[in-house]
Amino acid sequence: MSKEYEVVIGLEVHVELATKTKIFCGCSTEFGGAPNTHTCPVCTGMPGSLPVLNKQVVEYAASVGIATNCKINQNCKFDRKNYFYPDNPQNYQISQLYQPICINGGVEIETEKGGKKTVGIHEIHMEEDAGKLIHDEWGESSLVDFNRSGVPLIEIVSEPDMRSADEVIAYLEKLRMIIQYLGASDCKLNEGSMRADVNLSVREKGASEFGTRTETKNLNSFKAITHAIENETARQIDIIESGGKVVQETRRWDDTKEYSYPMRSKEDAQDYRYFPEPDLVPIVISDEWLEDIKSRQPEFRDAKMARYAEEFDIPEYDIDIITGHKKLADIFEQTVALGANPKKVSNWLMVETMFLLKERGQSPEDVSFSPENLAKLIKLADSKTINNNVAKEVFAKIFDEDIDPEKYVADNGLGAVSDEGELKAVVEKVIAANPKSVEDIKAGKVKAMGFLVGQTMKEMKGKADPGTVNAILKEHFKEYM
Repeated sequence: MSKEYEVVIGLEVHVELATKTKIFCGCSTEFGGAPNTHTCPVCTGMPGSLPVLNKQVVEYAASVGIATNCKINQNCKFDRKNYFYPDNPQNYQISQLYQPICINGGVEIETEKGGKKTVGIHEIHMEEDAGKLIHDEWGESSLVDFNRSGVPLIEIVSEPDMRSADEVIAYLEKLRMIIQYLGASDCKLNEGSMRADVNLSVREKGASEFGTRTETKNLNSFKAITHAIENETARQIDIIESGGKVVQETRRWDDTKEYSYPMRSKEDAQDYRYFPEPDLVPIVISDEWLEDIKSRQPEFRDAKMARYAEEFDIPEYDIDIITGHKKLADIFEQTVALGANPKKVSNWLMVETMFLLKERGQSPEDVSFSPENLAKLIKLADSKTINNNVAKEVFAKIFDEDIDPEKYVADNGLGAVSDEGELKAVVEKVIAANPKSVEDIKAGKVKAMGFLVGQTMKEMKGKADPGTVNAILKEHFKEYM
């Protein structure tokens, strides 16, 4: 009888914080600058340069800790972690080992079977990011870009409480949503502002001792995380069943080949020769400062969902999707506050916005149009100044360029033709040009009416109201209807 195994998973999640400047200097944290342009003596590790702590980093870290039910260490400090990597300019990293800012928290997730489970958070600590190595694919050299060096990070270290890839993704989605709602990070995995190290071991079902774990580093997509977990679980089971022993090591996941390979044997903490950071004083978070941070906590998703259900007449499915992305929730609420009907705002977000996001390969966090312009578009459509087809065309321009819809409609002559006399004249012209459709209608084939509506809309360059055109045609053929 074959043995049954259980996977045990803990995560170390690195999140780049949304500060405008780095953790210990005034250099920009903006993503995508030319290599080595967001740098200074501090973040490139020049001798004699001294760090100065960015207060906003402490506030963001504490706010994430509060939202994940952690105890906030009001007296904490930084430590120096010594190691050599080519993209680490100082040959050490300023981090927190002995007194991290947040400890002993947890978040609740839904399991695959629909139950609830709390994933414990061992600690959250602040640290600086390293630079980035860029490997020459055609040569044998590597270049270093220090723009990312010194970007502020929090590292969220979970307890080994997850038992499947599904639970890991549920935990990461919960973390991402909390952090986005706080505005502490955009958590864009594709830009590296959220990435995870997966610590994984397997053991026989029912065993109390953990197996030997491996760490798979720097996974930056849910797909990569899922596949890496499945691959590593199978690899470890194969080793155990063939009589071998899993080696504790750090592994790298190749997303293209869907394969992991060892990087190095796993170091213990003392290998990093941690000691208190001598260039930074301890951090003291006063009761008043902590209360101020708590008072600025936003309305999180669960509370928002309950309020939407009570306050707005929109389906539960819409509420679930809209509140699942802070950007969409913000646009929804601000557009409704400008006087737009909640259901109509929801429709534009759920249908046209989602369609354009999928078509352009973007995520809801990339939405950049303003609530003001969406509200104006809804008003134009409600007043029949433009018809539905034109409204969709204008919305695509709003989505891409955030244009003023009123000005765009006026400048491009897209206003609906509401003059009934003008519409009747065009309908008569279409009827005269399509005798076959006329005969079909007279013979009881009512579907032919749709063709005439389409031809009229074509003649009007899409600027007529289809409902009005339909009404005129029905009046014309009423004796055959």
